[in-house]
Amino acid sequence: MPPAASRPVDNLDDDDYPAYTMGRAAEILGTTPAFLRSLGEHRLITPLRSEGGHRRYSRYQLRIAARARELVDQGTPIEAACRIVVLEDQLEEAQRINEQLRTQGRENRSKPST
Repeated sequence: MPPAASRPVDNLDDDDYPAYTMGRAAEILGTTPAFLRSLGEHRLITPLRSEGGHRRYSRYQLRIAARARELVDQGTPIEAACRIVVLEDQLEEAQRINEQLRTQGRENRSKPST
């Protein structure tokens, strides 16, 4: 039996696994392949390529694309939508790190000093 880390079933839980073809990704998002290509041109998402050169998208990339589509549907220009999504993603990451540091600080303060 292969090691646990390389079992195909593990890919089902991996948000970064490039599981979706461009056509399927566009279908899931209710958009066109051209929209997904434009997100790549604006460097919001960079899909991996299959051995045959076809674009493959992960669930994480689909969530990013869905947020961009939401903004574009509200009338935001695609360039601005991409920038907003990047900033939102950076803010979320900064908040996550900040919370980790707070938690570590509380744990360090609660330990008795030696």
